[in-house]
Amino acid sequence: MASEAPPFWWEEPDWRALALAPLSSIYALVAGRRMRSAAREKVGAPVLCVGNFTVGGTGKTPVAIALARRARRMQLNPGFLSRGHGGSFAQPHVVDPHHDAAKHVGDEPLLLAEHAPVAVTPNRAAGARLLLEKHGCDFLIMDDGFQSARIHIDYALVVVDARYGVGNGRVIPGGPLRADIVDQLVFTSGLLKMGEGTAADAVVRQAARASRPIFEAHTRPSSKAGVAGKRFLAFAGIGHPDKFFDTVREAGGEVALTRSFPDHHFYGEDELAELATTARRAGLGLITTAKDAARLRHDAAPADFLGQLDVLEIDTVFDPDHVPERIINETLDAWRQRKLQG
Repeated sequence: MASEAPPFWWEEPDWRALALAPLSSIYALVAGRRMRSAAREKVGAPVLCVGNFTVGGTGKTPVAIALARRARRMQLNPGFLSRGHGGSFAQPHVVDPHHDAAKHVGDEPLLLAEHAPVAVTPNRAAGARLLLEKHGCDFLIMDDGFQSARIHIDYALVVVDARYGVGNGRVIPGGPLRADIVDQLVFTSGLLKMGEGTAADAVVRQAARASRPIFEAHTRPSSKAGVAGKRFLAFAGIGHPDKFFDTVREAGGEVALTRSFPDHHFYGEDELAELATTARRAGLGLITTAKDAARLRHDAAPADFLGQLDVLEIDTVFDPDHVPERIINETLDAWRQRKLQG
């Protein structure tokens, strides 16, 4: 993930990217061939994939949640498909947000499960069948899996972060791309530019030349209550922690100190004690992301630590507001066409 990735991935290509170019070429060749030749099982419901071109955080999970909320307003019964980062279930498992731990199902599925049933499994077709048969879902949203899922995707919405774009534009291990952009655009139904910035402009233009629709959205704090006017030690274990720190400031909080951890990080007792002690000595509150809070709550962080912790919830806002309906309707249209074709 981005915070675990070499910093040069997000900078202009240099000698390191050049030195790794032969390995990147091999990776790109294999990844592109896999995307083109993969057998994709067709399931009995529309499948909307929310993916990205790169490793690292682009805001896919908040987008998936926003789409599920809109699907419910359209009288659909959505369910989520997730691999579950670090998950340990051998068989498809529907997340129980009251009893499952993040180390067993992953942190993002715990967030998703607050909004709709979530099936966690690398075999997304099996997860889809479980959601359809046991939970009556009639619209499936796949969080990630754009490059690797062995399931037919009716609509692939690829999220690109406006601040980071596709990094140095090189494929793993020389950069953050999971495959060549050209190979990935073949399977892209629409591109969603998240946030403000110019780093994504080149890939946006490339998608536009490929006649892919371009959408825009941004995140905003769900509520500024409890944040505005306070001074914080802000900490996060996500792909791009600096985006979270900026959102705290947007909500009116002062970020006096920061601590960044690897994406999906599981906090040890010593780390939590250090955070609490540092904040107390500096007269600061503690604040973190909803994803970090999910890991902490579900992995038995001390009650006194959780009691002093503020959590900044965020929403995805589409511009214009009707974009989610368009994406969902186009997914439904593609599914109907798929059924007619058998």
